[in-house]
Amino acid sequence: MQYDDYVSLGKVPVNSVVCTFRIDPPTTNAAAAVAAESSTGTWSDVPDTNYVKKISAFIFERRGQMFKIAYPITLFEKNNIPQLMSSVAGNVFDMKNVKNLRLEDIEFPRSYYTAFKGPAYGIKGIRKIMKIRKRPLIGTIIKPKLGLNTEQHAERAYQAWIGGCDIVKDDENLSNQKFNKFQKRGFNTLMMCQRAENETGFKKAYMPNITAETNEMIKRAKFVEDHGGKYIMIDVVTTGWAGLQTVRDHVKIPIHAHRAGHGAFTRMENHGIAMRVIAKICRMIGIDQLHTGTVIGKMQGGKGVFDSVHALQDRWRGIKSCFAVCSGGLCPTHAPELIKMFGRNIIIQAGGGIHSHPKGTIHGAEAMMQAVEAGMKKISLTEYAENHTSLRLALEKWGLSKMERE
Repeated sequence: MQYDDYVSLGKVPVNSVVCTFRIDPPTTNAAAAVAAESSTGTWSDVPDTNYVKKISAFIFERRGQMFKIAYPITLFEKNNIPQLMSSVAGNVFDMKNVKNLRLEDIEFPRSYYTAFKGPAYGIKGIRKIMKIRKRPLIGTIIKPKLGLNTEQHAERAYQAWIGGCDIVKDDENLSNQKFNKFQKRGFNTLMMCQRAENETGFKKAYMPNITAETNEMIKRAKFVEDHGGKYIMIDVVTTGWAGLQTVRDHVKIPIHAHRAGHGAFTRMENHGIAMRVIAKICRMIGIDQLHTGTVIGKMQGGKGVFDSVHALQDRWRGIKSCFAVCSGGLCPTHAPELIKMFGRNIIIQAGGGIHSHPKGTIHGAEAMMQAVEAGMKKISLTEYAENHTSLRLALEKWGLSKMERE
């Protein structure tokens, strides 16, 4: 087949995976090379059959640098994300024909995505577990991220819970180090979680980071389940698609997905893979909540954050929607702005923005809850802080967000 055989502008794809690529140089020839390499083609002309031509990918739409390529479903093995990504996001990134290439979006036909389990709980299921009907969930990350022993870790989590946090998670690089062993940390922190539930009367959850070699992750997940844990956390990018799929097949509790490492391929605007692609695949495999960025925090973000939220929460028939986790450089003063931008089906998660409150972790968590209350009631933070001391002290430390100032 020649490159021209991979071009069918205007043709309507049927039962196909559709990928949107940003291609530089933005030529049909370069796009055809991508379609060929990611499906049935090679660099030279080889004998083929009518069937090969029938199942080949083809370009069906072009808008500037954006090219839509359809991949007939026959090209893919069901329930196999590594094989999918080896095709549409594999060798194409090394081709001489293209200077820059970015996979901006991916769309799956129902015949493909229904082979996956999808989220076990999703937004509705987690709200039911936590008994939180309308407002965003409030979470924190134990800080400092490394260096606390298991007792200190559990105590800090307890302080966050009694202050008002719903969920507490490990940092992404805390696993089973010598100074903080996984099982002891899990046991101690889950005990403190139960204590906080008993004292406050509200549901609380701990998300231990089980990230490791796949078989070890299964063991750690079972430990959490056996000790009454409501969640597990996985670093999904560094774990890999196969590991994530295996964990989803074995666990019965919600999966919190951290995206550490994503910036290596999502940050460049003209090369790599967009975060919404990662979000869609995570949702299809079956995570229940995923870090998406914040737009207003310390992490890189912008329109891509909104795209990721939509990827998690747009309607997919038969696949539950997921919580978007807003995290990275947040403090209580950001809460109303996040609610206004993304709605209430988010998790507002702050580490330093809770633990470095002038009066400590308990008051930091309390300030975040008060800020969320103000946002839900559409009352300005300045006004709400008049009768809420923890929030007032947070405003004195961090100031108002841009939205509140305006």
